[in-house]
Amino acid sequence: MLHKLVSAPINVVIKIAEKVKEEADKELYDLPTIQQKLIQLQMMYELGDIPQTAYEAKEEELLIRYEAAKRMEMAQWEQMAKKKGGEAEDG
Repeated sequence: MLHKLVSAPINVVIKIAEKVKEEADKELYDLPTIQQKLIQLQMMYELGDIPQTAYEAKEEELLIRYEAAKRMEMAQWEQMAKKKGGEAEDG
């Protein structure tokens, strides 16, 4: 009983940390989010809201994140395919 009382706050902190990480990953590596940010950036530049140097710097950052997100997505697909292949061999 005491163990549950002591570990409960730790479990809550862990759950919160997992959620924060999930949201941060979504912001950094979610392909649709990055695409939307690229579109917004393009619009801001075309409307003259940001100078070309700021546009180019932010665009480069977003494209690097997009490439990383795409690599992560491909790695996940490969892992899923390997698991499916392993299951097919076992079945």
